[in-house]
Amino acid sequence: MTQAPDRRLNAYRDDRADIRLRSELTDREFVAGRPATICAAVIDFREAPAAGSECISQGLFGEAVSIFEDHDGWSWVQSGLDGYVGYVRSAALVSGHAQPTHMVVAQRSYRYAGSDLKFPVVDALSVGSRLNITGHAETRGTRYALLDDGTAVVASHLRPIGESEADYVDAAMRFLHTPYLWGGRSGFGVDCSGLVQLSMMMAGRSILRDTDMQAETVGTLLGTGAGIPDLQRGDLVFWKGHVAIMTDRDTMLHASGHAMTVTVEPLKEAIDRIAESSGPPSAFRRP
Repeated sequence: MTQAPDRRLNAYRDDRADIRLRSELTDREFVAGRPATICAAVIDFREAPAAGSECISQGLFGEAVSIFEDHDGWSWVQSGLDGYVGYVRSAALVSGHAQPTHMVVAQRSYRYAGSDLKFPVVDALSVGSRLNITGHAETRGTRYALLDDGTAVVASHLRPIGESEADYVDAAMRFLHTPYLWGGRSGFGVDCSGLVQLSMMMAGRSILRDTDMQAETVGTLLGTGAGIPDLQRGDLVFWKGHVAIMTDRDTMLHASGHAMTVTVEPLKEAIDRIAESSGPPSAFRRP
C-alpha cells in the first residue's frame, strides 16, 4: 500500500489539493498555488482556519508562500521556505513574491516610520525577516536601511541575502533566554525545532521544520539511543518530540518546555530528567 504524502509538507485535503500532487491523488479539485508574501512581522500557521486552532509553525516578514485557498479571512498556504502547510490570516499576506535584498540578523529589530530612532515604531521584526532595501540614510551618526514604503531599519541589524553566519551554534546562542513558544520560530519565541531551523538558516542551511523531520534528514546519523557517541559542538541530540544543540561535548542548548525558555543545560542532567517523560535519546546527528 502506497503511503500518503505528509500533510505537513504537501497541500491536500479531501476536497482540494496542490496541482503538483495530481499524479498521487484523485477525486478532488486540483489548484495551482498563487504567489504571496508575508507582510506582518510574524504570523501563526494554524492547523485549521480558526483563531483557537493549534499553532503548528510561524512565518516571518518577507517570506514567500503559495495560496491554495482564500476564504472567510483565512488562507490555506504552503511556505516557500520549508514547504510547511497551514492556515494563516489572509490580511497578513500581499499578492506576489517579493525579491528581498537583506535579512534581519539581530534577534529583534524595530521598523521605524522613517530614518530616525525618535520616529514612531511601525512594528518589531524578528531575526530571519526578509526585506527589500532601496536606499540608506544617516541620522545623528546612525545608518538606516530604507524600505520602498519609506520605513527604516537600523542598517547594522541587517545582512545582504546570501551572506551567512560561519557557525550556526553562535547564531543559536543569541536566542539564549528567549521564551519557549509552541510552534514558534521567531526571535520573540521559539520551540526546540524552530530554534534549530532558524539558527541553521542564519548559517545558510535550509532544513525541515519539525523534530521528527530533522531527526531523519539533517546531516549524518552518529547513533541511536543505545549509548552516547563522542559528541562535539554543533551536534544534535534528539528525543521523541525534542531536539537540542551541543555547545561542546558535555553541554547542550535547547528551547526547553520544562524551563519555558532557551537555556543551556548539561547533557547528562537533561538525559536523566527527560527520561522520566520521554525516555532516552532516540538519535544523535552531526549537521
